[in-house]
Amino acid sequence: MANIGFIGLGLMGSAMVQRLLDRGHTLTVLGNRDRTGLDAAVERGATEAASARAVAEAADVVMLCMGTSDHVEGRMRGADGVIAGLSEGMVVIDFGTSLPGSTRALAEEAAAKGAAYLDAPLGRTPSHGREGQLNIMAAGDRAAFDRAKPLLDDLGENVFHLGEVGSGHTVKLINNFFGMTVANAVAEAFAMADVAGVDRAVLYDVMSAGPLHSGMMDFVKAYAVEGDATKLAFSIANAGKDVGYYRRMVADAGHESIMSACADRALQDAKADGRGGDMVSQMVDFYAARFGKG
Repeated sequence: MANIGFIGLGLMGSAMVQRLLDRGHTLTVLGNRDRTGLDAAVERGATEAASARAVAEAADVVMLCMGTSDHVEGRMRGADGVIAGLSEGMVVIDFGTSLPGSTRALAEEAAAKGAAYLDAPLGRTPSHGREGQLNIMAAGDRAAFDRAKPLLDDLGENVFHLGEVGSGHTVKLINNFFGMTVANAVAEAFAMADVAGVDRAVLYDVMSAGPLHSGMMDFVKAYAVEGDATKLAFSIANAGKDVGYYRRMVADAGHESIMSACADRALQDAKADGRGGDMVSQMVDFYAARFGKG
């Protein structure tokens, strides 16, 4: 059993904390404005910390599950940050989706305290997190990964080590760029079916019978045809953030992304329309409205 510090108890983080408590680990937790996940953890025996530094001082391993690189940097740095509370041999794991350059910089700062920093972004949904069935794309020092592997196995069904620190976030951003581009294409296809007077279910039957069929198609179809937005529990705002990060990563490498431009524009426009809190499958409604069918 491990002493774990966990920062960021949103939908995914809270599910992961509950799973770690199931496995018998000792948890010190730090949340943000919404106390729902925090209170649920404390009720089961987790200890609430007053600062990120206090989380690190109470733990052997610190885990973060936060929304943006800025959020992670804010919790890591400063007099009350995680880095200030690190000691020799500790491991920090960032489960969020962050910019690889930010990740590498934080890893250097953690190394100066004798600690290791792993980026380990996640695949799948909070329900998978609750059951220990996540896909975990970890990267960083191999020895630190090996020490953390039993904890990662408690949380993930498929745990990968992808190489040097930053590689996990690189792969995750490529993965999410591809996924959100596909999701937008499928969403527009269903909306265009409305324009053309074709039944959405009929369109799905044809598309899914060939090589276009994918899990992402099924997620969008669940809402477009059946009205169930929960199959893809990923908000438009978060999708826009990840595609934007992908574009920044490409730009930092000295290139321009052509394919991500359309998905980025659509997600940002949907957010500007007040749809940021909707799920990605509900981009069907955004396209339908643009086509005068919403």
